[in-house]
Amino acid sequence: MKVLIVEDEKKVASFIKQGLEEEEFTVDTAFDGNTGEELILKNEYDIIILDIMLPGKDGNEILNNIREKKIDTPVIMLTAKDQISDKVDSFSKGCDDYLTKPFSFEELLLRIRAILKRKSSHPEKEVTMLTFGDMQLDLIKRVAIRNGKEIELTTKEFALLELLMKNPNKVLTRAEISEKVWEYDFDTLTNIIDVYINHLRAKVDKGFDKRLIHTIRGVGYILSER
Repeated sequence: MKVLIVEDEKKVASFIKQGLEEEEFTVDTAFDGNTGEELILKNEYDIIILDIMLPGKDGNEILNNIREKKIDTPVIMLTAKDQISDKVDSFSKGCDDYLTKPFSFEELLLRIRAILKRKSSHPEKEVTMLTFGDMQLDLIKRVAIRNGKEIELTTKEFALLELLMKNPNKVLTRAEISEKVWEYDFDTLTNIIDVYINHLRAKVDKGFDKRLIHTIRGVGYILSER
């Protein structure tokens, strides 16, 4: 399970991160609102722990923004604000739970597990659109859209881009790509993956200021805005 903690008090963030990692969660952290929202938009998390009072954008603004973008990842608000009106405001914007400081890690863990249990009891909504940066992949029309421009792809190009977009900011080895796109073991003597990557780059990167598909020499490829 992957968790994002957006908390400007670094000791609190470290305390939660350490506890969750001991429970075998994968944890990302952000110490300001802008970075937190950027991580939410670029990655998929199972749950988000979100402080309200943050530098940059506050937690309620982030919550409102991601719900408007149809991101339904469960959110636990973590804050010193304990007035009923504060709780009503956060719940009205779409949070799933609200925990006031100070708190015990055991209580936070119980709430996380309760939310994840409820989530697992409901089937996931079918994903029809993947988004990364200024690019979208329409899984129904089978086309890529970058900065409003529609890009037609062949079947293999589409499958390759779909794999990259489902694993943003992760290096995919040629063996992984071969197995998932071509469904056979990687042959070190063939350059078919490199050929298709070049075709894909010519369609989705050429003519744009920022390249998204990068080569990690000797390893594979990554979809990144770096």
